[in-house]
Amino acid sequence: MTQRRLAHDDDPKTALSLQKSQQALSMPAQTVTASQFVSWLRSVAPYIHNFRNRTFVVGFPGELVQAGRLNALIQDIALLTALGIRIVVVHGCKPQVEEQLRLRGLEGRFAQGMRITDSPALECLKEASGEIRLDIEAAFSQGLPNTPMANSAIRVISGNLVSARPVGIVNGVDFQHTGLVRKIDRAAIRSALDYGSVVLLSPLGFSPTGEAFNLTMEDVAVTTAIALDADKMIFLTELPGMLDEAGDLLSEISEASARKLLASSDALHHSEVARGYLQAALKAAEGGVERSHLVPFDTDGSLLLELFLHDGVGSMVVEETLEALREASIDDVGGILSIIRPLEEDGTLVQREPGTVERDIERFSVIEHDGVIFGCAALFPFPESGMGEMACVAVNPGAQGQGDGERLLRHIEQRARATGLKRIFVLTTRTMHWFLKRGFVQVTPDELPPQRRGLYDKQRNSQVLMKDLAP
Repeated sequence: MTQRRLAHDDDPKTALSLQKSQQALSMPAQTVTASQFVSWLRSVAPYIHNFRNRTFVVGFPGELVQAGRLNALIQDIALLTALGIRIVVVHGCKPQVEEQLRLRGLEGRFAQGMRITDSPALECLKEASGEIRLDIEAAFSQGLPNTPMANSAIRVISGNLVSARPVGIVNGVDFQHTGLVRKIDRAAIRSALDYGSVVLLSPLGFSPTGEAFNLTMEDVAVTTAIALDADKMIFLTELPGMLDEAGDLLSEISEASARKLLASSDALHHSEVARGYLQAALKAAEGGVERSHLVPFDTDGSLLLELFLHDGVGSMVVEETLEALREASIDDVGGILSIIRPLEEDGTLVQREPGTVERDIERFSVIEHDGVIFGCAALFPFPESGMGEMACVAVNPGAQGQGDGERLLRHIEQRARATGLKRIFVLTTRTMHWFLKRGFVQVTPDELPPQRRGLYDKQRNSQVLMKDLAP
C-alpha cells in the first residue's frame, strides 16, 4: 500500500510504503541513512509522548512460547517499559499443559469449551505455568552488551494477585478445579507499576480457602484491564487478526461491529479461537477499556508495529471509531504545522508567515486518529464572488494513502455549501490530475475572485482548478 500526502500547490508526494519502511528498519544499520532514521524516530514521537505513564495489559497464549517467540516479545516489552509505559503481562500455557498430560500418559478433557481440571491436570498446570513464569523472569533479567536488553534493569513482580472462584457444575458437568476470576488485587498491582516494575500474572487464581484454580489467560487479562482502567489491552495471538468474510483484515472494529461479527456464524470462519479473542476484546470494551488489540505473534516486532504505525498490523476493538474529521481548534496548531512545514521547506507549499495558521485556525479542518493529527485542509471564502479557496490540503505519509485527501475534499465542499458558496478553487503546481479526477476543471487566473487574483504569483505559475458545487 502506498503512503501518500497531498498538498495545496502540490501534487501527491509518494513517501516510503509501509513495506519499504519495514524493510529499511530491518536492514543492517550501515544501510539505513541518517535521514531515514531521524525521519522514522520523529514520526513515532507523538506516540511516545502519548503512551508515557499509560497502563497496557499484554496477554499471550502458550502457543507463542511454543513457537519460540518469547525472547523477542520480552525485549519489545522491555523497550516499552523504558519509554515509561506501565506493563502487566499475562501468559497462557494450554499447549504446555497438554504436553505435561501427555508425558504422564493422560489426555485433557474438555466440555462446553472449557477444560475439566481434575487433580492431575491441575498439577500439570502448576508445572507448566511455573516453567513459563521462570522463563519470562529469566528473559527480563538479560543484560548482555550489544543486545536490546543491554542496560535494562527491569524488575518482575508476581504473586497471589488474582483471587478466583470455581466454575462449579454446569449442565451436569463438574469442572472441578476450573475457575473464574473473582477479584484482582488492584492496589498491589498499581503499587508495583508505580515502582516501575513489570507485573506478571499466570493463569492461576486462589480462593480464600487456599485452593488453586485453572483460569484462562483471556479472563485474567480482561478482568485485570478493567480493574486497572487500562488504556490498552493487547493480545499476541496465533491469528492474523480478525478477518471479514472475504478474508481481509479488519483493522478497526467498533463495539457494535464486534457484536454483529459474533452474531454471524460465518464472519469469523467458524474459528472458536477467533471468537474467543473477539469476545474477550468486546468484554474489555464494555468494561471501559478504550482499545483492545489482537496482534499476530508470528510477525517479528508485531507489538511495536501495532503501537507505533498508524494502521498497525492487527485488529483493534474500540468503544467508538477513533478517526475523526472535525473543525480545527487552537490546540491543533502544532499538529497542523508538523504536517505542512516539510512541504513548505521542500517548496511544494508556499511559505507562510509565522502565526498565520494560528490566526486562521477557524478556517482549518483536521483528520485526527488516536489523538494525533494526520491531515488538514483550509477553506478561505470569498463571499462577494460566491467562491472559496481550498488551501493547505496535506495528509501525513503515515496515513498510508487511505483516502484521507478525498475525505478532506468532501468535507471542505460541505463547509463551502453551508456558507452559501457556489464554487471552490485550488491553486496547484503538480496535483492537477488528482483534482481533475474529482470534478475540477482548469480555468485561467482571470476567473479568480478579484481579491485572490491580485495575490496570484506569476513566478510559481500555479494552475487554477475550479469546481461547481452541487446544491
